Amino acid sequence: MPANRKYLTTSSWHKGTKIVSGILGGYIITVLLHMIAALVLPFHKEILITSIFTMFLIWGALLIIPFLFKNGFKSLLLYVLIIVLLFILYTLVQKENPFVS
Repeated sequence: MPANRKYLTTSSWHKGTKIVSGILGGYIITVLLHMIAALVLPFHKEILITSIFTMFLIWGALLIIPFLFKNGFKSLLLYVLIIVLLFILYTLVQKENPFVS
């Protein structure tokens, strides 16, 4: 049974921003989360090994979230803000880590 057309996004710009923010933004957020976790938590090697599995799970969840928004630009803006905040946090944690040169 097909979806009701009144609930589907009609603008191609909104569809495109949802796809881009879901695929690319979700992946970048996932990678930054794992990089921060590897710097902060004590077991660096174990985190990097398990990140192979958890990255796929988190990225899959973050891929779906933009499609819950009506406006694709709001989801893209939200993902960009999260990426900027995580990158700032990553740079601050990296400077304080004595093992990273």
